[in-house]
Amino acid sequence: IHYLNRRSNISNRYVRELLGLIAAEELGHMEIISVAINKLGGSPLISDNSQSVFWGMNNIDQTLDSIAMLQLDVEAEARASQRYHRLIEFTSDPHMKRLNKFLGNREEVHRRLLQKAQTLIHKIGSTDEFNELIYDYKVSLQILE
Repeated sequence: IHYLNRRSNISNRYVRELLGLIAAEELGHMEIISVAINKLGGSPLISDNSQSVFWGMNNIDQTLDSIAMLQLDVEAEARASQRYHRLIEFTSDPHMKRLNKFLGNREEVHRRLLQKAQTLIHKIGSTDEFNELIYDYKVSLQILE
């Protein structure tokens, strides 16, 4: 929901597209985690953010400054990546280790792409440079381990 809100408040169509792609992928991550928890016999997933605070509408930052928005997203992706990589240490199950590594690596991809978007907005990048941003996201999906 966070990225969908961001998407509706950003004027650059390429960054809007990137945020929509990341939003869809993040919903997929939530589904993957929910299924894993269910298969392991855990209780239902209660969504909290990367700072372990239960999610609510007050978690949606209302700034309209594109660069500031993207900076908050970069920081959130970094925290999420660190969190997934820390979870690897808490399990001996090779499948859960692989899942957390995969999710942590995807968050790192998101972080790098959001940083690139932030840089392009700041320097008023060309259409080709913004197009490359979307291309980079799509290519990142082709090299999943």
